[in-house]
Amino acid sequence: MARADLLLKLVKAGTNGNQTLFKKVVESIIAEEKSKQHHIVAEQLTDLLIKSKEAKPKNSSNNRLLDEKLDNFLYRIYPQKTLEDVILDYNNSKVIQDLIQEHHRSDLLRSYNLEPRNRILLAGPPGNGKTSLAEVIAQSLMIPFYVIRYDGIIGSYLGETATRLKAMFDFIRTQECVLFFDEFDAIGKERGDIHETGEIKRVVSSLLLQIDRLPSYVVVVAATNHAELLDKAVWRRFQVRMELKAPDKNMIELWLKKFEQRVKYDLQYPISRIASKLEGHNFAEIEEFILDVERKYILSLPEVDVKRVVDECLGQMEQKYSLNNG
Repeated sequence: MARADLLLKLVKAGTNGNQTLFKKVVESIIAEEKSKQHHIVAEQLTDLLIKSKEAKPKNSSNNRLLDEKLDNFLYRIYPQKTLEDVILDYNNSKVIQDLIQEHHRSDLLRSYNLEPRNRILLAGPPGNGKTSLAEVIAQSLMIPFYVIRYDGIIGSYLGETATRLKAMFDFIRTQECVLFFDEFDAIGKERGDIHETGEIKRVVSSLLLQIDRLPSYVVVVAATNHAELLDKAVWRRFQVRMELKAPDKNMIELWLKKFEQRVKYDLQYPISRIASKLEGHNFAEIEEFILDVERKYILSLPEVDVKRVVDECLGQMEQKYSLNNG
């Protein structure tokens, strides 16, 4: 059965004649029923929704206009990465597993007047998997993944940004989804910063208020490379705060072992030796190395000298790294 909050919204949309909200709430109910394997109910609701669209073609242009506006604010990504595709330390892995479990068993929590946690702040240097982890959460919960488009939201005119934020959040409240803010410090800056205008400070206040009002089925994930720039009130809004650091040697070894299992060939070197050479690099750089190995391996088929391929890729990586830091 659909959640009480969605049923209340459905009745509210119907009584107010708000067709847009009605459609979004029904879509959310369909997504929930599918996640519970209630495919017959989901199909029946989908058929009814299609018939309602066909019966009221005059509203289609308005709906298209609304969708076009939302495209300026949000970018939808269809999540592909799973929890097996990311490498986390023990503590962070446990936090994410607990969070996913809370949402999968949200009905049980609500029967005790509790809600699953839905506000997550990821901090740490770039290239260590913040965006990937947000995608993994969406994939694990089987819900849409929306990325905020700052260029569409932040307006050049006074009051425009807050208005756009409100429009975006009005839509998001009708969705069971993950809402991802990358480089969150760009919009969640410290309100006491003397270099920021009054407009930005008002935007931060509006943003925090909107985040507070989001239902628990909207999972907000914010990522920042500069946690020190965030408003102190921002930190308090997030129930889960995680730091994603550069991988240590053990985490790199695990990554390389998973790579060997996936491609089904040996790298011809002890994993610990390659991990030692990759130590100090972030996950993005290590993934780039692995993809280089895979490309060169495929292009060298059918007779591949894997050891030579690994040596070549390590050499190119060391050269690139030295140039970037030279």
